[in-house]
Amino acid sequence: MFERRIPEWLRHAPAPSVHGFGLLAGFEGITRGMLISVFPVAMYNALGDAVAISQAYFLIGIGSLGVGLLVPTLNKLVPRRWLYSFGALCFVVGALLASLGSAGALVFGLVLNSFATVITFICFNAYVLDYIKRIELGRSETLRLLYSALGWTIGPALGVALYSYSPVLPFYISAASSLAMLGAFFYMRLGNGKLITRARRPAPNPLAFIGRFARQPRLVAGMTFAVIRSCGWWAYVVYMPLYALENGLPEELGGVLLSGTNAALFFSPLMLRWMQNRSVRAAVRRGFAMAAGFFTLAFFLAAWPWAAVVGLFCASLFLILLDISAGLPFLMAVKPSERTEMSTIYASYRDVSGILTPGLAWGVLLVAPVSGVFLLSGLALAAAYLVAGSVHPRLGEKRLVPAQ
Repeated sequence: MFERRIPEWLRHAPAPSVHGFGLLAGFEGITRGMLISVFPVAMYNALGDAVAISQAYFLIGIGSLGVGLLVPTLNKLVPRRWLYSFGALCFVVGALLASLGSAGALVFGLVLNSFATVITFICFNAYVLDYIKRIELGRSETLRLLYSALGWTIGPALGVALYSYSPVLPFYISAASSLAMLGAFFYMRLGNGKLITRARRPAPNPLAFIGRFARQPRLVAGMTFAVIRSCGWWAYVVYMPLYALENGLPEELGGVLLSGTNAALFFSPLMLRWMQNRSVRAAVRRGFAMAAGFFTLAFFLAAWPWAAVVGLFCASLFLILLDISAGLPFLMAVKPSERTEMSTIYASYRDVSGILTPGLAWGVLLVAPVSGVFLLSGLALAAAYLVAGSVHPRLGEKRLVPAQ
């Protein structure tokens, strides 16, 4: 009798859809997009040295990688919904801490922001693999980027503009957005994920899956694409603003250009259609080749800062194409029985690139200007282009169902 008075959406939660996951990605885009251009500028103002910033990012990357590898173990002790909630709260605390403005507060705020990113990313990917069909993964990735486009487009430019007006405002807005993301997560009632089968024995340590991962060339190639693509974003997001500041360009330039780049996310459905009319391999190879060329061009144009910045901006447009296509070779090769462990390994690409890029840039900056980081990025992207030749030419195509 009482059940009739309970709303249907409370008794039977609707199945999570690609649009629901897109909403979560949208709030995350605001949370992170608001600060992505603020952190390099704020840290440069506090530390005053690109080498010191590289050292800070390098150590934070090592810490984030350790946290990412611990997430599956923590998930055995803590339900996934609470783990995701903890990651969202780390966004809040990190933003509020960084708003204090001192060098120590900024570094520790960035630490929490990085930890929150890896925790929520692992949980988000696991939820997607639980609830989204394999053939829908391409559409899910596209909608994720489309929903997050507003935050990533407006956030970087608005963040640095607000930082110039009042240094605390972008951090407060980021904290509010992460709280909204947490509210949307609880509204979706994702719980602890979908139970596929009852486990007959305890789940192995995800570190034990590294050998299994290494024996699957498609997964290794997909991970390589993710790492190098992320390294390209690191060079653009962190070292392009530093290059602009060192060459007397406006402080707000980095945020404005990043907002312009992220505006291309609105064209992600067109990019997806272009990819579907060709193949995943063609999209991946095209993206890596063009990004490599423009990063290398920016290095040779370093004596003309505005020309170099235009080259970097063009390279970033092809990084958007890679955001749509370069993750699919890995996601489509994962076995359902290995989702959690392989999602953990895949999610570590952010932290691996967060170690490699500032670590190598640290060494480059000891002997060369910031533009040397752009050449290094171009070479890495060119190497990924060669690896992408191993991707199956028909990957991602819909299979024909035989007539009954």
